[in-house]
Amino acid sequence: MQVYFDNAATTALDPEVIKVMVDVMDNNFGNPSSIHSHGRQVKTIVEKARKTIANLLHVSPAEIFFTSGGTEADNMAIVRSITDFGITHAITSPIEHHAVLHTLEELEKAGKVHLDLLNVDSKGNLDLDQLEELLSSNPRTFVSIMHANNEIGNLNDIQRISELCQRYNAVFHSDTVQTMGHYPHDLGQLKIDFITGAAHKFHGPKGVGFLYINANNKIKPLIYGGAQERNMRGGTENVYGIAGLAKALELAYEHMDEHQASIQALKSYMIEELQKAIPAIEFNGVVEPEKSLYTVLNVSFPCSDLADMLLFNLDIAGISCSGGSACSSGTDIGSHVLGAIKTNADRPSVRFSFCKNNTKEEVDFVVSTLKELCSKSK
Repeated sequence: MQVYFDNAATTALDPEVIKVMVDVMDNNFGNPSSIHSHGRQVKTIVEKARKTIANLLHVSPAEIFFTSGGTEADNMAIVRSITDFGITHAITSPIEHHAVLHTLEELEKAGKVHLDLLNVDSKGNLDLDQLEELLSSNPRTFVSIMHANNEIGNLNDIQRISELCQRYNAVFHSDTVQTMGHYPHDLGQLKIDFITGAAHKFHGPKGVGFLYINANNKIKPLIYGGAQERNMRGGTENVYGIAGLAKALELAYEHMDEHQASIQALKSYMIEELQKAIPAIEFNGVVEPEKSLYTVLNVSFPCSDLADMLLFNLDIAGISCSGGSACSSGTDIGSHVLGAIKTNADRPSVRFSFCKNNTKEEVDFVVSTLKELCSKSK
């Protein structure tokens, strides 16, 4: 059996998305910046996709800007906000995606901003009281907090964070790459300045994403060149990707409730089966459904002597997933997320991430394989 449990890294293309993209490839090859009929036809596809995404998020199409993915979108929001708004103080967490964390760290190294990291407990919960304290003493701060952690699955209360940022006139950016297409985002209700999305996290194509920029914010481009994206991003648009992105998000919203229910049930089932098969396992992050991303489960295993080989053995068995461990020395390259929550560096950790295509039979196979591997541990 071949099992793919690494959907937080990327998902398979939905067949309906492929059909849309192939149709565009076959019939619409013009450059959307060209003013002739071939170009206008393709421009219509891009703008229709923009309108589809905007309607799903309850925003204006003029607030949606297409990018090459979540990393570019994060960089654009962070770099341009701090530069264009003259912001000198930023707040994030030590468990953010590197697209956010490394970008802010580089800005701090360059002397552009002073960076504060929020405290995080052993389960990955952020100290939002500390956030308020920092905001109250640092007016006009840039805040970047992800909606859900990509490694341990913790959901952050972005509604409360939004309210705090509003109260203290802070600029709020949230990396929503892991929750876009999995949870509804009503940006007509949530007061936020920037959010990001990447198509390949919800069964769309790789290499395309978007940045929502609240209309109240006026920033300059990160990438200069042509006048594409209303002068906000130079470069010919990835038309096939954009069409696929819009279709994938449309499908995700159409089936969101049923997919959430079935995937959450699968995750809960795996938790129960793992606990029965390997009683000494632990879970990194919180696993309560209301506080945890239903597509992600991070498991810490007791078989320490298999630490270096666990992922390899799972791969050999036909199981694709991802893993990591906390750094146990200054030279180790481990997970910065697991390091921040101070997990036991001697215990191997594996992230299993699910999608609508996964089954209980696959969970049973994975649990059985893990039980066998851990039983061989000394």
